[in-house]
Amino acid sequence: MISRREMLQLGLASSAALAGLGLGNPTRAFAQQALTQDQLLQFDDFGNLTLIHLTDTHAHLKPVWFREPDTNIGVGEASGRVPHVVGDAFQKMFSIRPGSPEAYALTYPDFQNLAASYGRMGGFDRIATVVKSIRAARPGAILLDGGDTWHGSYTSLKTRGEDMVRVMNLLGSQAMTAHWEFTFGTQRVQELIGMMNQPMLGANIFDAEWDEPAFEPSKIIETNGLRVGVVGQAFPYLPIANPGWLFPEYSFGIREERMQQVVDDLRGQGVDLVVCLSHNGFDVDHKMAGRVSGIDVILSGHTHDAIPEPVVVGDTIIIASGSHGKFVSRVDLDVRDGRMMGFRHKLIPVFSDVIEPDSEMAGLIDEIRAPYESELSEVIGKSEGLLYRRGNFNGSWDDLICDAMLSERDAEIALSPGVRWGASLLPGDITREDIHSVTSMTYGECYRTEMSGEMLKTVMEDVADNIFNEDPYYQQGGDMVRVGGLGYTIDPYASIGNRITGMTLLKDGSAIDPARNYVVAGWASVNEGTEGPQIWDVVENYLRRQGTVSPAPNRAIRLLTD
Repeated sequence: MISRREMLQLGLASSAALAGLGLGNPTRAFAQQALTQDQLLQFDDFGNLTLIHLTDTHAHLKPVWFREPDTNIGVGEASGRVPHVVGDAFQKMFSIRPGSPEAYALTYPDFQNLAASYGRMGGFDRIATVVKSIRAARPGAILLDGGDTWHGSYTSLKTRGEDMVRVMNLLGSQAMTAHWEFTFGTQRVQELIGMMNQPMLGANIFDAEWDEPAFEPSKIIETNGLRVGVVGQAFPYLPIANPGWLFPEYSFGIREERMQQVVDDLRGQGVDLVVCLSHNGFDVDHKMAGRVSGIDVILSGHTHDAIPEPVVVGDTIIIASGSHGKFVSRVDLDVRDGRMMGFRHKLIPVFSDVIEPDSEMAGLIDEIRAPYESELSEVIGKSEGLLYRRGNFNGSWDDLICDAMLSERDAEIALSPGVRWGASLLPGDITREDIHSVTSMTYGECYRTEMSGEMLKTVMEDVADNIFNEDPYYQQGGDMVRVGGLGYTIDPYASIGNRITGMTLLKDGSAIDPARNYVVAGWASVNEGTEGPQIWDVVENYLRRQGTVSPAPNRAIRLLTD
């Protein structure tokens, strides 16, 4: 007898993102002629329900370049499985032709040349076109927002998130969950929720004083004769990864038992399908899918993974839709007798030179940006190489930020948070908008302090365990803290406290002395009352002094792998 899982995998496997459109390494004009909007949006309708998923856009209203990671290490059971497969190995796993549109969209090899051919991706006016097209084909389709939507750009900082609430209202999102949204502070979060046409769902958000649920845990959406239960799961580690003093009223956590309770409650109300709208991160979602019963679909967010096929765990499928507006996921489902009987899926790449912008959304974006246009477009400096962030260790954007802190704050060592957000930038002008893409936040003060060598080692080990602990439920960080002026060797597979060795002060090549104090500059401290100039001002001042920067490969971090 064939199992339900086998039936889902064999009978109704997902479609690849752009199967059959491999084009080698064409010129920009040929690439644009070869790709069409109809091809990108083509989908053979299936079943009786469609979900549309968008996540981790980080307030990037306009099209961007965004290079996928070159290093994404999985440990324990996650080793060797997506999303911990990158580059050539990822292309082989999903039969992606090098140089093709999907190779450019989903992997990093030859990114700069392919970017010149295929152009930017994303942009909410193009996303609106994709969403409207799906809704035209599938009336009653449900659009869900996975969070990290209000944060990450100049306009979101200036409007304190209101720009993105207006955009998502126009797009017609029907529910969202959250992470960086809370860094605007409790009062502002509540103000923005009052402006939304959708609920903020968080089954795992509790009142910190009374230990009671503080947000709506779920919403039942009725469409096409079906009752779809959507459960929100906010980022579990908000008070650890971000400043808890900005939202002291709330506590978070994975709260696996709570998730099971909410799912059971929805099943008891007779829903036909249960969807978890998650900001856990992919590995946490993978583990949770195997431990919480009754979830049909997990729409995964937080770790920015773009995976062209659903991952099946038992009776649950996990959908990962990338970040920064590069992709929109469409999931068609056959739902009968309170069960998901099959699915088809497409991770739609939003090529901004191919997708026609929606005029209504374009008008709103222009209106939002108009008061800030001169500041956004001001050229601060130039880069002779690709600036990027996204990978377990330093990217060239991170190196630039660290260099700026070392110079402008007269420090020996610089520490920059291992955040995943921020667009890439091809060689050429660096504008203020580009700088804010990788620095914009509500606690961007750049501090200057002294730390002992022993404390530096402790900090590095703690961050490493947040990333490389074999149990996903203990992975509380982003990527590895970025460093400037400091070299080290890391073994991700070593035991806690033993991953970091060979720490070296780069200015003189000396070994880091546990007993000596070092002058350290950093930013994005979670501590209340941190003082210092804003990091974007530090980077601007540095770029104005330098004029032109020339990113070079980072040789200071040595990675040991099995």
